[in-house]
Amino acid sequence: MSTTDHAPTIGDIVTANPGAARVFERHGIDYCCGGRRLLADACSAAGLDVGAVLAELDGGPVYSAEGWARLEPTALVDHIVTTHHAYLHEELPLLDALAEKVLGAHRRRHPELADVRRVVGEIKADLEPHLMKEERVLFPAISAVAAEGGTELPFGSIANPIRMMMLEHDRAGELLAELRRVTDGYRVPDDGCASFRSLYERLALLEEDIHLHVHKENNVLFPALLRLADA
Repeated sequence: MSTTDHAPTIGDIVTANPGAARVFERHGIDYCCGGRRLLADACSAAGLDVGAVLAELDGGPVYSAEGWARLEPTALVDHIVTTHHAYLHEELPLLDALAEKVLGAHRRRHPELADVRRVVGEIKADLEPHLMKEERVLFPAISAVAAEGGTELPFGSIANPIRMMMLEHDRAGELLAELRRVTDGYRVPDDGCASFRSLYERLALLEEDIHLHVHKENNVLFPALLRLADA
């Protein structure tokens, strides 16, 4: 893989080879909200050697682009709702309650759990209305654009809600970065109980799922929709 051949963005790399996401996650490279950057620029900003990262990408397993990468916008919307929205609707309330339980049990020895509990609550408070706006406003608009073409809808251009959703994605990314910081990279302390371990393991999975979720929207769905609207 070369940084000059067609200058692929980080998002392009993950869409073509989903296994690359694990390399980027390991190095803290944002491939969802920051997916439009070139790899060299992202590595420079993170203080990483682009050659070393490229070597990891080239040396790791290559997976074929998954089926969702080839879906039309309306089908991709259905995939996102049934895969990621359904997961978040179920998991966010459970994680919120579990974070409260673990804080109550370990507050004295691990005061950092107060921050974990706060950030989990903020993620839930931010994402639940975000999901509702996508399901009630943006995604029906996507179906209308796909069926009828054009860019103008009752609330104006389709670009308007897309812009707002991307700003909210940025906020979710900031909260996930804070969550990784306050959990010390989801490292469970030696005296952590089974609930403590379950919380951190599930928070790590939450981060991974949201990153992929946002990547599918920011770097695949939204660009395809804007191209369709402009056609």
